[in-house]
Amino acid sequence: MNRRTGFIGCGNMAKAIMRGILSKKLRSPSEIIASDLYENVLAGFQDEAGIATTLDNREVAAGSGILFIAVKPQDYEQTIRGIRDVVSSDQIIVTIAPGKTLEWLECVFGTGRGIRIVRTMPNLPATVGEGVTGICRNPFVTEEGFKAVKELIGSFSDPIEIKESLMDVVCSVSGSSPAIVFMFIEALADAAVLDGMPRQLAYRFAAQTLIGAAHMVKDTGRHPGELKDLVCSPAGTTIEAVRVLEDKGFRGSIIEAVHRCTEKARGL
Repeated sequence: MNRRTGFIGCGNMAKAIMRGILSKKLRSPSEIIASDLYENVLAGFQDEAGIATTLDNREVAAGSGILFIAVKPQDYEQTIRGIRDVVSSDQIIVTIAPGKTLEWLECVFGTGRGIRIVRTMPNLPATVGEGVTGICRNPFVTEEGFKAVKELIGSFSDPIEIKESLMDVVCSVSGSSPAIVFMFIEALADAAVLDGMPRQLAYRFAAQTLIGAAHMVKDTGRHPGELKDLVCSPAGTTIEAVRVLEDKGFRGSIIEAVHRCTEKARGL
């Protein structure tokens, strides 16, 4: 397989992916090329990473064994129509857009051409190497090709293979949910500030607590409810906090928010 890896779009997510790939030495800077609408965006990252850059999407598409399309969802159709005549079935196309199904992508590239497509949904923590990414493929992608893509994704994120029917749920439970987590951290810190703690110290305590709690869920394999019960002593402070949250509909509001997010993703 052609090792050259291309990126159409050089925004935050594309840069996170490229930084991960380079940091793990899966590709050298000379094996990566990126395009973008804005020359200043490319110039800044070219100086940082030493990769090749161009303003021509077709140049990137024609020369890449694996091609990431990292533009906004609303720009996908126009972008694909601009490159599809220089894309072949020997390449692997990797998308990161919500709502753009494998069937839709195959149709825009040209039904019957056998274009190999891997659909992914990374999330914002990928920018600090702590992401999780849902990943699926169309039937034209070989095991070898899929393994190569998963290796690249694994440089910045935990790649989890899923059925495509779950991709919109991935968008809500991991793609959009960092915003909910950030709001929760902010609220925890606001409460600590209310009770007298300096704000920066409050952010530090709140953020590290969430990191630690998440590791407990992931590493122990224990049910979150069971771990919650470990903290709740009879007639103690924690169960009082839990009582207030239940009274205010905490879990119900989270469930409804994430469900609405999934519905929105399905409509993109």
